[in-house]
Amino acid sequence: MIEIADKKLNNIKFIDLFAGIGGFHYALSSFGAECIFASEWDTFAAETYQHNFKLKPHGDITKILADEIPPHDILCGGFPCQAFSISGKQKGFDDIRGTLFFEIARLVEFHKPKVIFLENVKNLSQHDEGKTFKIIDKTLKDLNYSVFHKVLNASNFGLPQNRERIYIVAFRNDIKSNNFNFPKPPNPPVCLLDIIENSPINAKIIERNDIEIYKEYIPQKNIFNEMNLLNKPIQIGKVNKGGQGERIYHPLGHAITLSAYGGGVGSKTGLYLIDGKIRKLSPRECARLQGFPDSFILNNSDSQSYKQFGNSVAINVLQNILLEIIKIIC
Repeated sequence: MIEIADKKLNNIKFIDLFAGIGGFHYALSSFGAECIFASEWDTFAAETYQHNFKLKPHGDITKILADEIPPHDILCGGFPCQAFSISGKQKGFDDIRGTLFFEIARLVEFHKPKVIFLENVKNLSQHDEGKTFKIIDKTLKDLNYSVFHKVLNASNFGLPQNRERIYIVAFRNDIKSNNFNFPKPPNPPVCLLDIIENSPINAKIIERNDIEIYKEYIPQKNIFNEMNLLNKPIQIGKVNKGGQGERIYHPLGHAITLSAYGGGVGSKTGLYLIDGKIRKLSPRECARLQGFPDSFILNNSDSQSYKQFGNSVAINVLQNILLEIIKIIC
């Protein structure tokens, strides 16, 4: 999360589709924009969203008529990504979750917002030899939008999490957007230790006979005797055979990508050697890895919190992109 001093979107209204727990909501509202409609079909995520933003999301977007949604300037959302993820079956538009993109197109055609702001897994651009993204790109262009897209990593935007995602920004053609550029990564040096809680009670500790720490990591120092942080995960060990969810990382590096699903003893967060113990991350630490402030109210269920932050978006990246969008529309 970056500090926003100037509320440059005070007169902007937005809708939050596939809203999850409100990553887009938090990012846009930090600039003063007003959310006038949200949709999320997962009841637990919608509950967390309502607790934090005092706005109850509507349910299944496929059952909501376009004229039931208020006019808005920005349509945003992280549309379901499992259909395109390399960790899934990659059915794409053959999967109902993939076709939900066309719900976005349906609403765009009716409301014609100034800006469309979307997020998805990195693999979307390569799925089905690029054909899937070409459909998305052509659909938006046929609706009279200029489309920009880029893969950005949260690790380069002040969050110690290796999280590569594709971001799509589209401007209505009557808006001059030729000068739009995605933000240059500021690459501030950060590490997992920056967001770690002191002895959290809900971070699972792993005690097994097949733990192996096979690498000692000693960070190099610069001329000012400061540690040179690598801004990437640093694997130092493994559990069992070291498969997915069984790798152990050093806290002076970054976390691996948070996941809503995945298996292994370190499922959803990965495993880390912290204070001499091998453990998963706590839900609050996961919140911090996505850029949520400590004032953000977590779901009462830890398992739901892990799922929700694994599905969420990196707020710092969104805010940096919004700084560039503001240059075009304000």
